[in-house]
Amino acid sequence: MSKDSKRPPLRRRPRWLAPLVIAAVCHAGALAALPETAFAQGAKSVTTLIQRGAELFDDQAYEESIQTLSAALMRPGTSKQDKIEIYRLLAYNYITLRRADEADAAVRGLLVLDESYNLPPTESPRFRDFFSATRKKWEEEGKPGKVDETKPVALEKPVKIAHSSPAQVEPNSTIKLSATVDDPGARVGSMQLAYRTGAKGKYVTITGTYAAGSFRAQIPGAAVKPPLVEYYLLATDKDGLPLASRGDADTPLRIAVPEPSGGVLSSPWFWIPVGVLVVGGAVATTIFLTQQRDTAAVSIRVTE
Repeated sequence: MSKDSKRPPLRRRPRWLAPLVIAAVCHAGALAALPETAFAQGAKSVTTLIQRGAELFDDQAYEESIQTLSAALMRPGTSKQDKIEIYRLLAYNYITLRRADEADAAVRGLLVLDESYNLPPTESPRFRDFFSATRKKWEEEGKPGKVDETKPVALEKPVKIAHSSPAQVEPNSTIKLSATVDDPGARVGSMQLAYRTGAKGKYVTITGTYAAGSFRAQIPGAAVKPPLVEYYLLATDKDGLPLASRGDADTPLRIAVPEPSGGVLSSPWFWIPVGVLVVGGAVATTIFLTQQRDTAAVSIRVTE
């Protein structure tokens, strides 16, 4: 009897497994190749977001404009000129909504970047008067936040949000979310959760529970409908201006919500990057493939 005849017969893997493995490997490779900024913050340019924010303001969609402009402000590498335009538009939104404290903070943010900035004479007196009043207070207070360019500048450590979300939840179930916030300068005043059902429409924004670097909030079951839920987390300062985010209005985190008869692999949203834990550095992805009898399972684990 030959040696080969003594070997146990090889168990054939189900044919349907191959495409799943290929898809999983491709998906994992893409995750591992992308840095955090590309994965969590999306591909649209800052200019596009600013234009969109301006259009939403013109359409009187003020909350959506604020969300879009906040996303632009959080993009890494945003230029000084772009930030000035973002703060101007944010101030317009807040003034229109009669949110004076946040409008004041936006104007101050602009003046810190360019204290010589003035609105054109053709601009609405409502905006010009507010900008002038804020400038006067800012100057009387000694121009807080203004950097003396003749002296060495101490770099502020960035705020970081560590968060992991479920890949899939059942329809109508409450989604409990948590995050850990690294805030070296103690600048975070509050943490917000913005969510929506599906990939279109307005985000509902709520303020979660935040204390000692720990954040908790819930997406109510009424908003959890197939095929998915989109959301993002936003850390703001004491004046309501954005400091850091996980996801944003333009590139939110996603949780698959399958139909009652389906599963995570049956949902096309499973193969779109959803909320995984990414906190600086590269993303490492490990794939495990197991098989028992006539069934097989693919699991993907994403770690820092």
